[in-house]
Amino acid sequence: PGLYGSLGVFLPLIAVNCAAVPETLMESVFFGHEKGAFSGADRMKVGLFETANGSSLFLDEIGELDLRLQAKLLRVLEERVVTRVGGTREIPVDVRLIAATNRELAQEVQEKRFREDLLYRINVFDIRVPPLKERNDDVLLLARHFMESFSGQMGKRITVLSKEAEQILQGYEFPGNVRQLRNLVEQA
Repeated sequence: PGLYGSLGVFLPLIAVNCAAVPETLMESVFFGHEKGAFSGADRMKVGLFETANGSSLFLDEIGELDLRLQAKLLRVLEERVVTRVGGTREIPVDVRLIAATNRELAQEVQEKRFREDLLYRINVFDIRVPPLKERNDDVLLLARHFMESFSGQMGKRITVLSKEAEQILQGYEFPGNVRQLRNLVEQA
């Protein structure tokens, strides 16, 4: 995946699931590290912000970041520079940040689990997607999409949902949201 820049040049979209990166590695993953910065750092590593320089960085599940890393992320967004772990040199970066979360960040701010200043900085353009249980018309559309995708991957030729399957899918509330629907279709 990627985006086209203003000059028509294809720019990669760098994506990271914040919930999947161990907390102890998060700073190195985001900002990189210098050789010798910590045990096992046998070479310099460029972080995601440097990798996405001139492009876009998608932070999925941004609500999972701890407060210390949120402060460092805020500084990068404000100053447009990163400093690798163990480094002293500020490296300029020009990154478009796209973030997503399944948490209500305003509530997280009230409960002191998300920085208010970071919320205001990242919430420039807000797109709210209601849970699948509030978008019943999307259930069959998504189910057919997943069915087509998995059929191709698995070498099957399944192209139609039975009326009974459609009724069951539309009557279910999907507490696991779209991921649950996707997994259900894959299992079937």
